[in-house]
Amino acid sequence: MFTETLRQLLADVQSGATSADEAVAILRRLPFTQAGDALVDHHRALRSGTPEAIYGPGKSPEQCATIVAEMLKNGEGPVILTRVDDNQAKAALADNPGAQRASNTYAWRLPDPANASPHRVLVISAGTADVPVVDEAMLTLRTYGFAPDRIVDVGVAGIHRLLDRVETVQNADAIVCAAGMEGALASVIGGLSGAPIVAVPTSVGYGASLEGVTALLAMHASCAAGVTVVGIDNGFGAACAVARMLRRR
Repeated sequence: MFTETLRQLLADVQSGATSADEAVAILRRLPFTQAGDALVDHHRALRSGTPEAIYGPGKSPEQCATIVAEMLKNGEGPVILTRVDDNQAKAALADNPGAQRASNTYAWRLPDPANASPHRVLVISAGTADVPVVDEAMLTLRTYGFAPDRIVDVGVAGIHRLLDRVETVQNADAIVCAAGMEGALASVIGGLSGAPIVAVPTSVGYGASLEGVTALLAMHASCAAGVTVVGIDNGFGAACAVARMLRRR
């Protein structure tokens, strides 16, 4: 439940359009409801401005489908399901058709793009192997009311490709930067742009990349001051960080 909806509910009670008993029934679901083994947090949008997201790993296909259904029925705003495998996606879509997909992330009830935030958000990656992380960030940003742009495959091994798009980089209000290997792209972007930058180390790379640990440490040690770093492959978390920053602006 969002703040505007709560205000409207109180106004409806005051005007008599909604009875006190009806309002109590609605508010009873507000903190959370039980959906199988899950306690779905319908209160999160009221507290933080964005609804609860569903993290797929560790959940059964049936659990994913049940939680999505609960959020669509008794929640409001968008519903996002991340990091799902084929069986989880199949079950969720069978019971809840109409999702939009980006790699292994699915979203229902996305906001109207015509009402998107005017903030210019850019998602950029060093390589095409980083695209699943880019997709997760892009769909999450769209779910939370932004209209992001993307640039992929502009890593430092061919930095002329990035410099060809430098005007786009410098015009962004916030940037998500995904890179594996040695993670150098985040420092380069940090030197080109004064916007908030959220760096995502990815698990892409040869043996010495240590499945993203090398990029993670390199981004934390960046000489570009103020670059924020999230966990390995966490495109969702990076998008949420940008959403929090820009909503306060």
